[in-house]
Amino acid sequence: MNDCRKDLLVYAVTDRAWLRGKTLAEQVEEALKGGATMIQLREKELTGEPLEQLAKEVQAVCRRYGVPFLINDDVELAVKIGADGAHVGQEDMEAGNVRRLLGPDRILGVTAKTAEQVRAAVAAGADYLGSGAVFGSATKTNAKPMTLAQFKEICEVSEVPVVAIGGINLDNMAQLKGCGMAGFAIVSGIFAADDVEGMTRKIRAKAEELVK
Repeated sequence: MNDCRKDLLVYAVTDRAWLRGKTLAEQVEEALKGGATMIQLREKELTGEPLEQLAKEVQAVCRRYGVPFLINDDVELAVKIGADGAHVGQEDMEAGNVRRLLGPDRILGVTAKTAEQVRAAVAAGADYLGSGAVFGSATKTNAKPMTLAQFKEICEVSEVPVVAIGGINLDNMAQLKGCGMAGFAIVSGIFAADDVEGMTRKIRAKAEELVK
């Protein structure tokens, strides 16, 4: 198992909806300057060479800052470019197959929303779990909301660190205090901000208060 708990504190997940004339790599660098501890490239509309090129650009920035870089869903691409790991959902490749492709040293994240899914993901070799949507989701219209009690239960039953996902921003993240998560996976709460670096810095400070 790869110990990535500390890297989950402020887990910035990309979305090119708010570039405002910047490149994604530039926005990711702003998040890293603000204190993001892990980056996930999540670009559902891109495939093939364009996705690979974008992944390499973002990975290069993450390497400069010494922050883990993961790719959502496209496990083959993660292996091809030597990314630090991959994250898969319940509808994506089965976690055990992902672990075999990644090998033992890369980080494997799996989305889990029930105790049964938690146990299956951990048994398959997941290093951390993403669980939610704790506050709905601005990026996944079909995301089923999860109560805070349900989320806390996931954190309690999991043998690996859990990161909260779904609609998280600076204004609501304190509601998760005491749930037992290792950190916060944030999309629009970071990348939709006018000042990505400044917002990430505020989120990092709040996350450090909430995660003990």
